Amino acid sequence: MTQATPLLQIKDLKQHFLVSNKLFQPKKYVYAVNGVSFDLYPGQTIGLVGESGCGKSTVGRTLLKLYEPTAGSIFFEGKDITNLSEKEMISLRKEMQVILQDPLESLNQRHTIGDILKEPFEIHGVGTAQERDQWVAELLVKVGLRPDSASRFPHEFSGGQRQRIGIARAIALKPKLIVCDESVSALDVSVQAQIVNLLLDLQKEMNIALIFIAHDLSVVRHVSDVIAVMYLGKFVEIGNAQEVFNTPKHPYTEALISAIPQPDPRAKKERIILQGDIPSPMNPPPGCAFSTRCRYAEASCSERAPSLDGQQHKVACHLADK
Repeated sequence: MTQATPLLQIKDLKQHFLVSNKLFQPKKYVYAVNGVSFDLYPGQTIGLVGESGCGKSTVGRTLLKLYEPTAGSIFFEGKDITNLSEKEMISLRKEMQVILQDPLESLNQRHTIGDILKEPFEIHGVGTAQERDQWVAELLVKVGLRPDSASRFPHEFSGGQRQRIGIARAIALKPKLIVCDESVSALDVSVQAQIVNLLLDLQKEMNIALIFIAHDLSVVRHVSDVIAVMYLGKFVEIGNAQEVFNTPKHPYTEALISAIPQPDPRAKKERIILQGDIPSPMNPPPGCAFSTRCRYAEASCSERAPSLDGQQHKVACHLADK
């Protein structure tokens, strides 16, 4: 259930990385995110999907201020946090958390799980030592692990268990927003389902807003209220999850959906094979960036970039209404 006031508002967000700054030569940039906008409400999930390199992970890390945005605005609970310093962001870190793809890389191998889970409380000065021990035990139970796991080290757990620890750390301070950056893509399918269901249960219980970044559209469809499809740093389609899947308006979305495996091997479905490679984000093509791979493209598509138009279901395609 969405509320009237967005928890998070992203307006024309851009993230350009400088890759070449040679003397007497023009600077070269990677246009990783090139102008995206969306609103996210308390308890809502928005799924960001697209091929590797489209910029979806960069969106998540930029809105968390792990990268300083090149341009655009980030509003959290109505407050403009775009230009806050790292020191000013410390108090907001309690409200905005991230779950990464490989928890082993983000868990200190020399610390016990108990020390890792107590760290958020220690950084923000929350609770006494006794209270922190109690909260760690409660967190472990909440994510489906035994309380005595606190005395063990990260390498002693399976990938799915480590992801549960990552989730426990993310929810420790009861945040309002969690960015799930490919948080189930490295797990076995059966474990993926368990982790996704855990996230959905915690979201419902704690009214957490989720940004779910993934390339597996079947998973994204299951968890998302809204889906935003990215291509070369921009949204090409955004709308209600069921509408986007049932009536995709952009040729790129059509191709992505056609690649979802069918559970029934006898079911017939056209597989749309995209031709060519993704253009370089350092030198995107003129006009519609997807025109170089689009099977419907016309000559005019490469002349003018389409805007993201529509009411609830928006699409950036000159041919969407034809």
